[in-house]
Amino acid sequence: MEKIGVLMTTPMSTFLEHELSTRFTLFKLWTQSCKSEFLQQNSSYIKAVVGDTTCGADSELIESLPNLEIVASYSVGLDKIDLDTCRDKGVRVTNTPDVLTDDVADLAIGMILAVLRRVCVGDEFVKSGEWKSCELGLSSKFSGKSVGIIGLGRIGSAIAKRADAFGCPISYHSRSQKSDANYKYYSNIVDLASNCQILIVACALTEETCHIVNRKVIDALGPNGILINIGRGAHIDESELVSALLEGRLAGAGLDVYEDEPEVPEQLFGLENVVLLPHVGSDTEETSKAMADLVIGNLDAHFNKKPLLSPVT
Repeated sequence: MEKIGVLMTTPMSTFLEHELSTRFTLFKLWTQSCKSEFLQQNSSYIKAVVGDTTCGADSELIESLPNLEIVASYSVGLDKIDLDTCRDKGVRVTNTPDVLTDDVADLAIGMILAVLRRVCVGDEFVKSGEWKSCELGLSSKFSGKSVGIIGLGRIGSAIAKRADAFGCPISYHSRSQKSDANYKYYSNIVDLASNCQILIVACALTEETCHIVNRKVIDALGPNGILINIGRGAHIDESELVSALLEGRLAGAGLDVYEDEPEVPEQLFGLENVVLLPHVGSDTEETSKAMADLVIGNLDAHFNKKPLLSPVT
């Protein structure tokens, strides 16, 4: 294949970076001290952009690349890509669905267990030597607790399947009821929160779902409720979440995503009922390689005029 210019917006995967550099002329946007000057000098060579959940392709970047043909997202999420501008410009968009579903669903269950069974607290309790002088105290079980899921797509369904194995009653909220789902459907998210003990955010980030979990939803979940977010940070009104945890209006939370990553509210750092992870939902060796292979496969398919493996637009 002729060496085509590909712009990688941010560090993602060393394997992906290596594979891109062997197939294409790779430009690394994050290494440029003056991005506007760099784009001005190299924009005509760049026909593809590879981004992720931290830095995708906004309208400004798309408009600055006159020969751009495709944006390949190294993630399932599309919230960092201006899809309207891509459609207007005839730029194709792909992502990496399915390959990360199991990893994210596994992590959601792991975070529930970590919060309820106080796994991180117990780990520190042993390592600090406190176990020699006192008892840790009781935790709370997961099995049998009612689980509410916001978004019953690929990942939400995989979470539901896992929670069902723990004997948990499952309910969900989404834009519409799923005809193939045997779980209780709530058209109102407040009603969902009122009727579950664990609320999991697993929907896509859109204008409608930004801050879908607000004070009203948090208060409906209540002082015995647990909130888990493996979606996007902006799904939750972070200031309201912090207040609820500090005031005891929520029993606990497990967060893998935040509104202003990598910034995390420092008020959460000292809370034993909160488990914090650095956006690693799909960060396993197996999935990282599979996602990279899919990105490469989509680019190869596009430039060889073959059907895309995972087309969005």
